[in-house]
Amino acid sequence: HCAASILMTTLFVASSVLPASAQKKTKHPKYTVPANTTIRVRLNQDLNSKNARVGDTFTSTVVDPVYVRGVEVIPPGSIVSGNVTQVTRAGRKSKAGSINVAFNAVETPKNVQYTINGSLASADNESGVQGGSSKKRNAKFIGRGVVVGAIFNGAAGAATGGTIGVARGLIKKGQEAEIKPGTEFNVILNRSVSTYAFR
Repeated sequence: HCAASILMTTLFVASSVLPASAQKKTKHPKYTVPANTTIRVRLNQDLNSKNARVGDTFTSTVVDPVYVRGVEVIPPGSIVSGNVTQVTRAGRKSKAGSINVAFNAVETPKNVQYTINGSLASADNESGVQGGSSKKRNAKFIGRGVVVGAIFNGAAGAATGGTIGVARGLIKKGQEAEIKPGTEFNVILNRSVSTYAFR
């Protein structure tokens, strides 16, 4: 009876102490990276409209850190994963190839992974022109890796903003969209992402 009493007392003390000690652990605050935030990245693999297929995956490395309220949450060296969503092969009559992509995850150098919903940001965003968010997202890679608005239609087509002159000057007839490793571009977040401070 005495042993049973001691056992009950021990269990009672343990059950009352454990939750209190658990509450003393420091909780890491979360930081929300808002929608429309752009992340500057550098492509790690070659992408080419000649052989790319819908569903192909690729990665890019974050170039510039992302801050929320002065706190670094996505540091340089983080890996952004993406996939090909649409491919148009180059054709005759000035039809340049194109590649549409989407981005679904980012992983920090400390193996903390966040799910994201991101798109390729159009060139007008890179030049600092603040266009509508829908225009920023409607972008694709075309010949020579130029990033333009999605309404661009081959070398004879038109593009939004100031990209029309650039596109017509760079894209040759029937040129495939080839984006080489090391190419830098912007990823824009379609939705906010909950993150932690990078330490």
